[in-house]
Amino acid sequence: MIVQDKVAIVTGASSGIGEATAKILTEHGAKVVLAARSKDKLEALSGTLKDSYTVPTDVKNIDALKNLVKLTIEHYGRLDIVVNNAGLGYDIEVEKIDPKLYTELFQINVLGPLVLMQEAIPHMRKNGEGAIVNVSSGTSLMNIPNLAAYSSLKKALNGLSSTARVELEKDGIKVSIVYPYITNTNFGKNVMSGPRTESHQDMDDVLPEGDPPVLVAEKILEIIESGEEEILAHDWMRDIK
Repeated sequence: MIVQDKVAIVTGASSGIGEATAKILTEHGAKVVLAARSKDKLEALSGTLKDSYTVPTDVKNIDALKNLVKLTIEHYGRLDIVVNNAGLGYDIEVEKIDPKLYTELFQINVLGPLVLMQEAIPHMRKNGEGAIVNVSSGTSLMNIPNLAAYSSLKKALNGLSSTARVELEKDGIKVSIVYPYITNTNFGKNVMSGPRTESHQDMDDVLPEGDPPVLVAEKILEIIESGEEEILAHDWMRDIK
């Protein structure tokens, strides 16, 4: 898909990968709808992006996601691209996972993207084409201690994405998955955590230096344009699949 003059929703757009993606899509001529919880950050970003539109949105809220698509259609008259980027981590051993926190994580990392896909699909079908990009994680390809809660939900998102791709092929809608490596964002600062065992290590103590958000944004742009099923932040990540 050529992104010039297309309308794109980007969740988690107030910082990190989402902000970088909004910028790169705008640079290539897209009209970007900026969605995140922080109204002030969205408005500040929108002031730097031509033809952008802000819709403060909590992806845990199903009605808010429905309203996001409704307002997008009212404002631009169409919807061509969705980038499900908003996400939240949970740094804890399996035996210590809090079911309530895990449920919240599910709402953000799986249910939110699903609802946004469901709301966007009818509009893309009318256009005869569309691009849905779900931002997964390299952790979903691995088994890393303390990251089971997060990686398991990203695996669920992968499964939804791959099946939706098959189902929507006839409608010209491409559903794709992006697998970032460690990325230098505020993600680590916002990770939920819980009680530790003596063997537990914080993520910041064990993770190597990450990639700049723009690297992942470039991959998102690339896969929108190519329509491929998946793309990795680095080619060497194929060895862990």
